[in-house]
Amino acid sequence: MESEEDILKGALLLEKRGKALYEASARGAESEAVREIFLTLAQEEGRHIEVLSQAFADLMRTGQVTMGPPAQGPTEIATRVLTRAIETEISAASYEAAALYAAMALEERAVAFYADAEGKSSGEAKELYGWLAQWERSHLDLLTSLDQELRQRVWNDQRFWPF
Repeated sequence: MESEEDILKGALLLEKRGKALYEASARGAESEAVREIFLTLAQEEGRHIEVLSQAFADLMRTGQVTMGPPAQGPTEIATRVLTRAIETEISAASYEAAALYAAMALEERAVAFYADAEGKSSGEAKELYGWLAQWERSHLDLLTSLDQELRQRVWNDQRFWPF
């Protein structure tokens, strides 16, 4: 069984990888709208790192995670970013599309990691991992929506529909 320390170390590593991916994706994005999405996601991963770092410090100091999830939840970015600008600026063969696909895989792993950690933990640690799983799910839902929009556009442009 993984210790709380191992879970927190894994969580911190996962969040740092996510932040690095989003920052690199933002730097490489040609679309301003897509760049904004990646920068927002990087900022949110940075918030997760802060929360997890504090939880880790608490664990090292007291022997247990003594903080639950913060009151603040995910930024409502989906309504701001699912715009015509993104639909017209991103193409299936673009850097943004590849970064989007990689980000979806990372978020899927994050959701699974936190759901597993929630099942292995108790008390405030359990609440924290549940909160993070829900937050990462919101990231995955956003990225999946963008991917579906892109896929629909490609299918329509290429006349992949049988009717």
